[in-house]
Amino acid sequence: MARMFARHPVSDFEKWHQAYKEVANFQKENGVTAEAVFQNADDPNDITVIHDFATVDEAKAFAANEELKSIMQNAGVSGPPTIWITTEG
Repeated sequence: MARMFARHPVSDFEKWHQAYKEVANFQKENGVTAEAVFQNADDPNDITVIHDFATVDEAKAFAANEELKSIMQNAGVSGPPTIWITTEG
């Protein structure tokens, strides 16, 4: 199993979260097996999202997906994401 973490700022959490929920099928079609959203306790527009994948290669492909970049921009992501991928030890 691989887990991808993505942290990024959003301009409006509610708008972003609605858009995030609307792309659930896109996530599943691109290998996401589980996901969760977290907000920074001190800044609700500072978001960390986790996505689980069967493999590291699937996680890397998802992170590099051009459609995902467009989705994020349209949802109100207001800065570049910090992305890291881990494996279960």
